[in-house]
Amino acid sequence: MGVNSVTLVGRAGRDPEVRYFESGSMVANLTIAVNRRSRDDEPDWFNLEIWGKQAQVAADYVKKGSLLGIIGSFKLDRWTDRNSGEERSKPVVRVDRLELLGSKRDSESGAGAFGGGNSFGGGSASDEDVPF
Repeated sequence: MGVNSVTLVGRAGRDPEVRYFESGSMVANLTIAVNRRSRDDEPDWFNLEIWGKQAQVAADYVKKGSLLGIIGSFKLDRWTDRNSGEERSKPVVRVDRLELLGSKRDSESGAGAFGGGNSFGGGSASDEDVPF
């Protein structure tokens, strides 16, 4: 039996890039920065791919700096570079569940602490726990 599950809490690195398809479906792509325990370390960056209704939520409410919690699965996108003909790949987290963790004030300013009583995974955070 195999398990492919990814759970992350971090801040959006940019506004979502949204694409609409003739079939009516949509996809939102963005990055998320997740800090390590030590504040001296650089954050880890992850590419996110969000489909369907969750993509619409991301398009409407996620901005650069928004605090997000996600649950998804890891996949490796592979393609052939048109210019060089080389095989390329990029790790991506396909999001199954998107949680907006910041307060309304955070989404307006693009920064701040956990707010509004929202928590991901049942915990709460102090100002010292907030990345960035």
